[in-house]
Amino acid sequence: MEKYIEKFVRYLEIEKNYSAHTILNYKLDLEGFSKFIAGTDLEKIDYLSLRKYLAVLKEKNFGNRTVGRRLSTLRSFFRFLCREGYIKVNPILMLSSPKLEKHLPSFMTEDEVYRLIESAFAKTAKDVLGLRDRAILEVFYSSGLRISELVGLNLEDIDFISGILKIRGKGKKERIVPIGETALATVRKYLDARKKQCDILFLNHHERRITARGVRFLLVKYLRACGIKPGVSAHTFRHSFATHLLNHGADLRTVQELLGHANLSSTQIYTHLTTDKLKSVYDKAHPHA
Repeated sequence: MEKYIEKFVRYLEIEKNYSAHTILNYKLDLEGFSKFIAGTDLEKIDYLSLRKYLAVLKEKNFGNRTVGRRLSTLRSFFRFLCREGYIKVNPILMLSSPKLEKHLPSFMTEDEVYRLIESAFAKTAKDVLGLRDRAILEVFYSSGLRISELVGLNLEDIDFISGILKIRGKGKKERIVPIGETALATVRKYLDARKKQCDILFLNHHERRITARGVRFLLVKYLRACGIKPGVSAHTFRHSFATHLLNHGADLRTVQELLGHANLSSTQIYTHLTTDKLKSVYDKAHPHA
C-alpha cells in the first residue's frame, strides 16, 4: 500500500501542483486508511472494506466533516489507481458521503472591525511592532486574504501606485486583488520604520518572516484589548470582508474573484445578510412596510 501512496503523492506534487500543506493532509488520511487495511491486497479492497472503515471512524466519534474529507481523499486515490491501471474496479464508486450540516460563516460587524483595527496603534513613530500589527490588520481586511497568503507576501507583490496585490493562493494559483489606500499608507509607515530591509513584507521580532501562528497570537491580543466577542479567528476577517462587500452591493462573481474561489458555490455561503440589512431592504422595497 505504501508504494501506491507514494506514487499518488508524486502525482499530486507534479501533475496537480498541490501545496505542501494539502499534500500532507492527503498523505495522513491515506496512512490512516493503510493502517486499517494492513495486510489486505489492493485488489481485495472492496465496498464492504470501505464500509467497515467508515464504521470505525464513527466509533471513534469523528465528525461528518472529517469523515467526508477522508472519503474525498479515498475517492481521489482510487480514481488515480484505476486510471493508472493498478486496479480494475473502483470500490468506492457506490459509497455515499455523509450529509454535512451547513454552517453560516461568522463575521464581524463593520463597527467591530473598526474597533479591532483601531486597537492596534504605534506608541511612537519608531514603534515597529505596533506599526506592523496595524498594517497586518489593515491588509487583512482590505484584501480578504487567507492567513497563509498574508504571511507569504513579499514587497514585490505590492504595487503601491496601482493599489493592487499579487497573491499566491491555494494550488499555487496567482490572482490580483485590490488593496485600499488606508492599508497602503499603513504599510508604508511600517516599512519606513523598520530597520531590516528585505523582500519579506511582514517580519516577526526576530526579523524573520512572521508565521500564521504569530498572526493568530497578535489577533487574540487585540481582540481582548477591544473586548470583541470570543470565537473570532483570522478567517473571520475573510468572512467579514466578503459579507461587507455583498452588503454594500458587490456582485457574487466579483467577490468570488477577490477571494480566489475556484467555484461560485464556495462563495455562496457569504450571501447571508445581517438582520439590519434585510430589514432595511424590506422597509424600502415592500409597499406595506
